[in-house]
Amino acid sequence: MAQNTIDPGKQRSNRLIAAICLAFFGGMVGMAYAAVPLYAMFCQITGYGGTTQRVEQYSDRVLDREITVRFDANVAGGLPWEFKPTERSMTMKIGETAQAHYTSTNMFSVPTAGRATFNVTPEMAGAYFNKVECFCFTDTTLKPGETIDMPVVFFVDPDIVDVPELKNLTTITLSYTFFPIEAEKPVAAAPQAGEGVIETTTDDNLGG
Repeated sequence: MAQNTIDPGKQRSNRLIAAICLAFFGGMVGMAYAAVPLYAMFCQITGYGGTTQRVEQYSDRVLDREITVRFDANVAGGLPWEFKPTERSMTMKIGETAQAHYTSTNMFSVPTAGRATFNVTPEMAGAYFNKVECFCFTDTTLKPGETIDMPVVFFVDPDIVDVPELKNLTTITLSYTFFPIEAEKPVAAAPQAGEGVIETTTDDNLGG
């Protein structure tokens, strides 16, 4: 009987195809993991999606033109907080540094924790809304009934007037949403000697 033989050239071809497929799959996985931080960096630099800018210094230029900033507050389900701005809007000159305040109150009978995200509308204005101080992306824990003040220091970049789509903009809305943070479950301690030990009786200890 004739034995089936595999062409060595075909074997090499199959191995090459398998290697290419494996490399492609690995590349796709790597791109998936890199996509989140790269997307966040892209939003931070460009203001895409209403992402505001974080800066270390105040504006060195103030225009003789006013703009109104509205403040919005939201709480996601599962977080028993009352979260609100102390004032609904503020009007300042473009380039002028301003400070707004939000307050958060824990309405529950046990400590609860939350973390805030934010965005600006219109979204294109996010690249020109600069925050010097902010409570966003910081884990905050409140005791039962506790209320805290949460300031935000910001200014609107004067370069916003050079953007054709934004040159006539008169109002920007800054919106925060607090989400609950699950508390870590305590690790059970090992039982101490003589504690929590249940003695059992074996047949060796039974008489008869």
